[in-house]
Amino acid sequence: MATKKSTFSASAKARSSLTPWLGIAAIVILLDQITKITVERLFVYGEERVVTSFFNLVLAYNRGAAFSFLSNESGWQRYFFTAIGIIAVVFIITQLRKNAGQRMFCWAMALIMGGAIGNVIDRLAYGHVIDFLDFHFGSLGHFPAFNIADSAIFIGAVLFIYDELRRVNKN
Repeated sequence: MATKKSTFSASAKARSSLTPWLGIAAIVILLDQITKITVERLFVYGEERVVTSFFNLVLAYNRGAAFSFLSNESGWQRYFFTAIGIIAVVFIITQLRKNAGQRMFCWAMALIMGGAIGNVIDRLAYGHVIDFLDFHFGSLGHFPAFNIADSAIFIGAVLFIYDELRRVNKN
């Protein structure tokens, strides 16, 4: 009986330690999908609205990955990047379970996971990712359009690198 109780306690503890990180990922997914749906309804493909001298909202579709990598391929990239996103989510969940006590690491993983799921949803539902944030800087031109999911992935990656550098410097 004691073995079963400790197994249950360990299982319950693992689930509860995952809960906040899954919640953060869910918030990212929700914000990402709400903003994409809103832009889809308010804009026509390619339409651009000036917000500031360096920022526009624009409805753009990306069939590839970051910076439109492989976007001009025949369509196989949709399934390839969807598979990568799903594999990443499974890997992240295992890492969250193993490293539940490392808060910055878990924040990073939760943000990356939420962003990955947000873009996987787009790929499965539409065959492309909806982008709408368009920054531009004078003679440098326009940065490729992106979305909330991409932003979460980027912030998560920065946190991950910072956490790793901090950990290395402690040793």
